[in-house]
Amino acid sequence: MYAVIKTGGKQYKVNAGDVIDVEKLSVFVGEEVVFDEVLFAQTDDGIVCGNPCIEGAKVVANVIEQGKGPKVVVFKYKPKKDFRKKQGHRQPYTRVQINQIVLG
Repeated sequence: MYAVIKTGGKQYKVNAGDVIDVEKLSVFVGEEVVFDEVLFAQTDDGIVCGNPCIEGAKVVANVIEQGKGPKVVVFKYKPKKDFRKKQGHRQPYTRVQINQIVLG
């Protein structure tokens, strides 16, 4: 059984027991988080497709870690003009482990 959930403007295909990195959520490590926007689910009986979401369906997960991704370096310059600008960015994320998928 798997489901497709939407969080942080992105869609993720999840199974029970999966560990995924999602856009930063404002929750503490060890807390339980519930994803209500379930777009699609595949079960033993068949598939369930939402319009756009499945009513009463949810995915329950535990927060494992709050972290930052790898550094991305942005370097801008203009030739012959003595303009150089170097910037770095690390995208924050939340690592969650999927506990169960509940269909309503």
